[in-house]
Amino acid sequence: MSTILVIDDEPGIRRVLQDILQDEGYQVLVAEDGIDGLAKLRQTVVDLVVLDVWLPKMGGIEVLESIKADFPEVEVIIISGHGNIDMAVKAIKLGAFDMMEKPLSMEKVLTQVRNALTIEALRRENKQLKATLSGNDQMLGTTQELENIRALIRQAAPTKATVFITGENGTGKELVARQVHESSPRVKAPFVPVNCAAIPENLIESELFGHEKGAFTGAVSRKRGKFEVAHGGTLFLDEIADLSLSAQAKILRAIQELKIERIGGEETISVDVRIIAATNKNMTSLVQEGLFREDLFYRLHVVPIEVPALRNRRDDIPLLASHFAKLFHAQLLGGDGPELQFSPEALQKLQSFSWPGNIRQFRNVIQRIVVFAEGPIVRDEDVEGALGEERKDQGFQLIKDAGLASFFSFGLNEARDQFERQYILHKLLETDFNITKAATSMGVYPSNLHGKMKKYGIEKAKNP
Repeated sequence: MSTILVIDDEPGIRRVLQDILQDEGYQVLVAEDGIDGLAKLRQTVVDLVVLDVWLPKMGGIEVLESIKADFPEVEVIIISGHGNIDMAVKAIKLGAFDMMEKPLSMEKVLTQVRNALTIEALRRENKQLKATLSGNDQMLGTTQELENIRALIRQAAPTKATVFITGENGTGKELVARQVHESSPRVKAPFVPVNCAAIPENLIESELFGHEKGAFTGAVSRKRGKFEVAHGGTLFLDEIADLSLSAQAKILRAIQELKIERIGGEETISVDVRIIAATNKNMTSLVQEGLFREDLFYRLHVVPIEVPALRNRRDDIPLLASHFAKLFHAQLLGGDGPELQFSPEALQKLQSFSWPGNIRQFRNVIQRIVVFAEGPIVRDEDVEGALGEERKDQGFQLIKDAGLASFFSFGLNEARDQFERQYILHKLLETDFNITKAATSMGVYPSNLHGKMKKYGIEKAKNP
């Protein structure tokens, strides 16, 4: 419910405006002069002021100047029984929404009030949206790791070089990609993110290169692929390690030739895109295992950027906590009430947690704290409460991060064989498939290792 303040020295006008505005569902405050009106503004959150221009003690134009100086976001409608063009121009220049002459048309009053409140609501929504976008699009932190990333972005952004971003889930790899794009000459063109892991293998080529109508069952119309959509801008291929070898070959060709063909089409389409790729996997191992094309990897791996885990930049946690608390205070609580401050004990508790989900998990916990905090000071008990579910899940997360979760779907013998195969492959990769060295590190004879390799079908991968 919006609050409207009526400042007019005529009791009859105040009473009429108060009655009709209250009938419309608004909360209405009244003041008989400018001094009283400004005092009420300082005591109560007001969305709109209806201000008489001729007032005792303090003139309406002077009151308008004070309102715009101290409460610039509050809209003001001027009313006057002696209006003229010069007065109206001056009022509008000072920031008034509009000016109406007495005797007032109640229909016009209500129309102008609705319009002014709509503008005020849109301005507030826009401000909140900007705050949200700003909060999501910043790389916050002062640790050396982040400074190194910023330096790489400054060097790479003006060029056409491909960028390869690595890091754990939730560290902000897409944020780094956006920073590269926004610091580049392509900033006015599209930034197009593609999560390669989220697209079924049979649809990935259609998603990237597009298709013609009738190219396959379900292709009811022509579709532009992400390469076309990103023309002139940046294509961000997230989780690129999850692409099939077939899709990898076609992406390599598109990058090399800067030309694509839609599925089912005969037309060759020239594209101008900058590629940024990202993954949370060990690409060297995948290349050695033959699961990722070596030529594509080196084509992408021109400017490598590794995004550190949150546990490796704990000194940034106080800054991040303050930032996200302000962000969610505006988003979830509309900015009402005092902003949260973290006690030293609360910050220490946040810094001592391992954050397996990194920034993404950290944001969720701060959001929970903002919702449930009972006072303006966040205590260590508040943090402990918000971390309750995270601690419960942490054991499972550690198992998952260690690569053990996949074994739980097997029987005991099959799980043992799967683990043994991965263990042997890891040791072989460590020693560049030197059988003697690998066998020695495993504590077995080379002949035994040869037998295990034959059993599990392990052989040295050849370059594609």
